[in-house]
Amino acid sequence: MSEPHTPFIRPIRSFIRREGRLTVAQQRAIDDLLPAFALAGTGAALDYTAVFGRRAPVTLEIGFGNGESLLDMAQAAPEQDFIGIEVHRPGVGHLLLGIEQRGLTNLRVVNDDAVPFLRERIPPASLARLLLYFPDPWHKTRHHKRRIVQPEFAALVAERLQPCGIWHLATDWAPYAEHMRAVLDPCPAFATRHTGSGENQRPPERPETKFERRGIRLAHAVFDLRYQRQVDDRHPAK
Repeated sequence: MSEPHTPFIRPIRSFIRREGRLTVAQQRAIDDLLPAFALAGTGAALDYTAVFGRRAPVTLEIGFGNGESLLDMAQAAPEQDFIGIEVHRPGVGHLLLGIEQRGLTNLRVVNDDAVPFLRERIPPASLARLLLYFPDPWHKTRHHKRRIVQPEFAALVAERLQPCGIWHLATDWAPYAEHMRAVLDPCPAFATRHTGSGENQRPPERPETKFERRGIRLAHAVFDLRYQRQVDDRHPAK
């Protein structure tokens, strides 16, 4: 008797690949620099000591855009290690050029989907911080299911953050900030570390981003939401 057929269900993605035009410099960076700084999007769990050559707090940023704020953070904190994920190659090329120009050794890049990378390659309870700055808000109601901040994703982030680790989200779209709070405020794995709605609460360690400046020009309020991973019996504080 043949096995019952199980249809393949394509997961809903929070992004669409819009492959912008690469500059000559960005293409050169991808060709020459990416092999030295790239991490595969899928595979075995990472050994951070093998990746960075040391043990240090690790920050993961999902959707770094052109990478300028990630470069600033990595340069300002040489005692920490950073991993950035971005699906759009021009942004990856721009980040690689910045790594070369600034001589950074504490930053690695992933040019792939964030969810499989977080699920497969990030060990449980290993991240000091996860950063999600100005993700696509998917404005239309019928597209809200594409928003990356959903209960299932929150559960995955909680599993990957260290006890007392921080999930820092920022958006200039007030309805998305409300959606983020609606998902995360009742989540027992997290404690709220911003006050009120999070409006106008950018901490000093987060550089201003290109998307943020555009939002400010459009008279949008900016929300910084910070959630701390609660300590539990499975992941006691170190």
